[in-house]
Parts: sequence; structure tokens; C-alpha cells
Amino acid sequence: MLAEYHPTKVKHPTVESLKPSKSLFTSLFGGSSKQAEMKIPSNLPKGLYMYGDVGSGKTMLMDLFYDTLPNNISSKTRIHFHNFMQEVHKELHKIHMQHGSEFDAIPFVAANIAEKSSVLCFDEFQVTDVADAMILRRLIEALMCHGCVLITTSNRHPSDLYKNGIQRQSFIPCITLLQRQLRVLNLDSTTDYRKIPRPPSGVYHHPLDKAASSHADKWFRFLGDFQHDPPHSQVLRVWGRDVHVPLASAKCARFTFQELIGRATGAADYLELMRSFDAFVVTDVPGMTLRERDWARRFITFIDAVYESRAKLVLTSAVSLQNIFMSEEELSDTLSSSSNPSVQKTLHEDSAGDVDSATRLMMDDLGLSMAALKSSALFSGDEERFAFARALSRLSEMGGKEWVERGLGLEERGGKEEREGWQVVRSRWREDSL
Repeated sequence: MLAEYHPTKVKHPTVESLKPSKSLFTSLFGGSSKQAEMKIPSNLPKGLYMYGDVGSGKTMLMDLFYDTLPNNISSKTRIHFHNFMQEVHKELHKIHMQHGSEFDAIPFVAANIAEKSSVLCFDEFQVTDVADAMILRRLIEALMCHGCVLITTSNRHPSDLYKNGIQRQSFIPCITLLQRQLRVLNLDSTTDYRKIPRPPSGVYHHPLDKAASSHADKWFRFLGDFQHDPPHSQVLRVWGRDVHVPLASAKCARFTFQELIGRATGAADYLELMRSFDAFVVTDVPGMTLRERDWARRFITFIDAVYESRAKLVLTSAVSLQNIFMSEEELSDTLSSSSNPSVQKTLHEDSAGDVDSATRLMMDDLGLSMAALKSSALFSGDEERFAFARALSRLSEMGGKEWVERGLGLEERGGKEEREGWQVVRSRWREDSL
């Protein structure tokens, strides 16, 4: 039990023990360094692996767990898994720059993480990249050997992680380890709790008419502070690169879609923006088709970053939210095809196995065909379909009155005290998740 758990002091490996004795390929799969073999402590409490559909409450339960950890757990971290892997890659790069590319850096990084976190909470655990898969296989085992308890959420069962991935057989030991050391809990639900109706806040506007510009201006002025910090451009540094913010006022940034997503930006850029700003106004969002596949993926990554940091988002778009990632042509083509009974039966059978029930219900609520989701060329795999459904779900929640008004210091919510309290809470949340 965690209430009685006292992890032993982390033992850092020596530089000498991690110098290569074989090739880099061998070191990636383990067994190349001179480091003594470590074992998982017998008193290590079991972790928890919660998986389920969009909006089933996984993140809420993990956050509740994190906030109520017993006092004997003095070091803990709550972080989105995507952000965690960004940090791991950054640390590996630093160590390889210092000691050479063949240096076995994974045990070094694992010891540093374990020293800061005897309980480590991951949100949205997923593996889609072969490099991540090979790193995680050794990293997770090393963390457990140092006495680190893992709590994680995911959209899929451990046995389905990295499904059909390159060299997946080498990742199987990691899956076995997770199933042995973590209690696997299924949170599947037919209800997406983020989709429960809330009073509209009017942060999203379509189409791109004359009112769209005034909508963006109004919100930028409201969320910024024109009197004390007039709109100005700003430059942020991300991994040695400049990220240009065309308009900023206080803690609000304003971009056109092309300025934010049309450029070669990525997760690291969006995370740095979340550290610098509390609100974002993004204008001129187009409907995305196959030609804009990269835009769609980047925009989904940006939406996830905004949601995870509890920031506010204002959009003006050419089409309604449910059509942002799927064109009217795709919808009409699918609907016309599905009017044929035999085609309808085929589409239903094809989609039934790949798309979970909660996602199907959510897409129906949004007026989208599940066959369209499956046949859309924008999303080529289960992970992308889940990210797409999650993005729409999160946009729905972030468009609610409760989300937008929280932390603004409105009189009916507690005025200045509410605003200051939320700033403290969000600051801590951002430190944990980013």
C-alpha cells in the first residue's frame, strides 16, 4: 500500500559503468553496458493502468488520485505522456552530446526521473514510434527498479500497445512488465462525460464572415490587457529556434491558422506557448481534407496541448466544428453510398471492429457517420481516429461556459479571490502536466 510505502534512495549509475562495450544497436536493446543488473524491489506497490473510451473519466480519476496521495509520498509527478517523452528525448540528447552517441544513457535518465518522482502519473499513454518503443522497454523497467510506482491512463489495453509496430516483438517484454506490475482497469463507458450539455460561451464562430473578425477582436481584447500591455509581437525560443507570436497582450496570444499551424511547428512549440500564455485566439481555421493531413495532425496536437494546460481557446473557422476534419464532400459521398443497403451493411461491418462504442456515440451526436470516419483518408489508423474523436470531445468541453469563465474573477464566481486561486491551481497543474 502507498500509505506505508517508503522507497529506497535512488542509486545513480556511474559514467564508467555505462560506457559502451558493444555497438549502439546492442545498447538500445540492452546488455551492452557494464552496469550491474538491477531488480524490481519486492515491496514495490502495484501501479495502475486505466484504459477506456473518450470522456470516460480516466484523467479525472488519475488527477483525483494524484491530489490525494498520502503524505509519505514526498516526490510525485503528473505529466502528459507525450510531454514526458519529449523530455526524455531531450535528456538523452544532452547526455549523448556530452558522452558520445554510443553511451548507454537510459539508466542515467531513469535514475534522474526516479529521484524526482517516487510516484509517476502518465496521462494518455500510447506508443506509435519505434524509437519510443525501444526506449520505453528499458526505461520503465529501470524506473521500477528504482522504486518508482507508475499510474497511467490510455485509450487501449496494454496488450494492444504498439500494435503492428515495427520490431513489436522487442516491445512485448515491456507489455508483460506493465501487466505484471500494474493493475489493469477497464473504464469503458457509453457516456462521454465531457459531452454533457453546458451553457454555450460563444468562443467558436463560423463561417468566416464580417462578424468573425469582430468576434476575434472582442475576445482578444477581453482575454488580453490592452490598457497595461498593448498588442505586440513576441518571440519565444524553443530548442534553439525562434517561435514568432504575431500578436500578444498580457497572457493572451493571437494567431491566424496559417501562422500557427501552416508553419513547420510541433508539440515542443505548443508546449512552450502553454508556458507563456493562458489564452489563445486562432482565426481563419479552414476545413481540412486529404491535402491538409499535416495541418489536421498539428491542429489536433495543439488542441491537446491547450486542453492539458487548462488554457482558453477562441476560434473562427470556415466550417462548423464537426466539419473541420472532414469535408462536406466526404460526408455526402459516404451518405449517398450508404443509402445502398448492401453498401451500408459492408460499411457497418467494416467499422464495427475498429471503432469503440463511445466514439461511435459521440460521432453520432456530432452528426458524423462512423463509416465516414473510417473511410476518411485523413485518419489512417486507430490511434489517429481516437485522437480525432478526442479533439472534438475536448473542443466541446473547452467551448462550455464553465471552462471559459473559470479563473476570470467574475463577481458571481468569487471575484479577485477566485481569479488568484485559479492562477495558483493552474500554475501547479501546468508544472505537473508540462
